Amino acid sequence: MAAEEKKTILIVDDMDVNRAILRETFRERFTILEAANGIEALDLVARHGEGLAAILLDIIMPVMDGFEVLKVLHERKVMEKVPVFLITSECTEESTLLGYELGVMDVIERPIVPHIVKKRIESVIELSAMRNQLNAQVADQERKLDEKTKRIHDLNHAMIGALATAIEFRDCESGEHVKRIHDFTLFLLHNTAFGKGMEEREMDNIATAAIMHDVGKIAIADYILNKPGRLTAEEFEIMKTHTLRGCELLDQIPAIHHNSVYRYAYDICRHHHERWDGQGYPDGLKGDAISPWSQIVSLADVYDALTSQRVYKEAYSHEKAVAMILNGECGVFNPVLIQEFLRLSSEIKEMMEIRQGGDRDEAGAEGTADQGRGESA
Repeated sequence: MAAEEKKTILIVDDMDVNRAILRETFRERFTILEAANGIEALDLVARHGEGLAAILLDIIMPVMDGFEVLKVLHERKVMEKVPVFLITSECTEESTLLGYELGVMDVIERPIVPHIVKKRIESVIELSAMRNQLNAQVADQERKLDEKTKRIHDLNHAMIGALATAIEFRDCESGEHVKRIHDFTLFLLHNTAFGKGMEEREMDNIATAAIMHDVGKIAIADYILNKPGRLTAEEFEIMKTHTLRGCELLDQIPAIHHNSVYRYAYDICRHHHERWDGQGYPDGLKGDAISPWSQIVSLADVYDALTSQRVYKEAYSHEKAVAMILNGECGVFNPVLIQEFLRLSSEIKEMMEIRQGGDRDEAGAEGTADQGRGESA
């Protein structure tokens, strides 16, 4: 083995003769480092770290004995990568057991037979090297898999966003509506009790799912979707089916069923028109039977529809929209959610005005205010 390819062994023993025997045993295949006590040993370990192929450690030494060294190595998790051997004349049952408990690979009793010790230690070093290489390969594969998973996750989110935006364009919207719903939803999750206990990833998934709330409108006829005036009772009933048609569409895209966004998207798509008093659609859910995320998206959808220009109305001011929501003109919402909405009203106004700034001249027919367009409203 060429000198530059030699692996390194650390021999720790206070007796010169013991170190000399081990040095001669391994010098042909390994670069040898030596320490006369535990302090010197730990200093060398700190400098060479996982570059060590093995540590051959005596127990009885001045300054710091072998067991003290083992405890430090154990705490620093050095032995997860570097095999440690106790080579000592103190091979009592108690010391052997303690050595194994602290993570040593083997306990070898003196006096040693050099060629046997050489074989034992070299075999373990080779196995340890193979294990470390395998662990490194597994870690690399996991990293690549994580990167691939993230790319797929990002692609799925991009596809979801593109689909939702395309539907908004068909609905004569600018596509900004779904972005505002996303931001409004995320804001309420971050700043109210409705997001309490949720991890950031879950909040992001819900906000992403929120942009799919009206995906079912792809199945609604243009003459209804873009009608500038009040919908007839029959037209309104057709409009209401967009909640169910959206779920049917999601069911027909198996690729997203394993996406963490899917369950939220399905629920929001179906239930964002449910109302706290049970007078919503399609299932007539009441109170807390409506999921927190569907409740939030429902409020976000109504607020954005009121404060944005549509072909059937001008944009209302923030104050007018809040008054209409409080007066029950756009349905009935969870009283706790309304309280939080009012508490954050000024921040919501500022946030949504910024996001609506470039969208005031766009005409659309968003159906969140569908109840206000239908004969049954």
